Amino acid sequence: MGERSWPPTPREGWSAPSASATGAPLLVSACLLGVACTHEGTANTSPVVVELGRHRRLVPVCPETAGGLPTPRDGAEIDPATGRVVTGTGADVTDAYRRGADHAVRLARAVGAEGAVLKARSPACGCHEVYDGSFSRRRVPGVGVAAAALLAAGFPVCSEEDVAAASADDPAAPPGSGPG
Repeated sequence: MGERSWPPTPREGWSAPSASATGAPLLVSACLLGVACTHEGTANTSPVVVELGRHRRLVPVCPETAGGLPTPRDGAEIDPATGRVVTGTGADVTDAYRRGADHAVRLARAVGAEGAVLKARSPACGCHEVYDGSFSRRRVPGVGVAAAALLAAGFPVCSEEDVAAASADDPAAPPGSGPG
């Protein structure tokens, strides 16, 4: 495997060798791989992330369900004033999000993950921005609870949008086939 850093940038490409799913595994938000675990009880399948599985070992995780929340469940956002995760009805679900974040870190360590591909803007997995806590769909810079825990534990994170951007830089090359 090449000596490229994780996560890739659109200009950098991917470092995995061939389609043999070798190299260090990547933790991936389970919803991106087709698991119906979103708060609405659906999946957010990302074809480019699924394709990444042809080149890397992907380890699915849903921090929300790992933390004990049901599927479906009330949507939640991070309250910027308190840092707590609350639902639209005002229920505080911070403890479940923290349990799920701790699980994600333990899983990443257990499998020797190189990093994580996480669902953009999720209150658990968002890694560049999250919703602002007003339930108005307004985005603000920030990270979700699991993304913050993974970063604090030394695991680089990126979103499915980052993976798609890296793939779009060279549309003929699937993720994992870049130089390196």
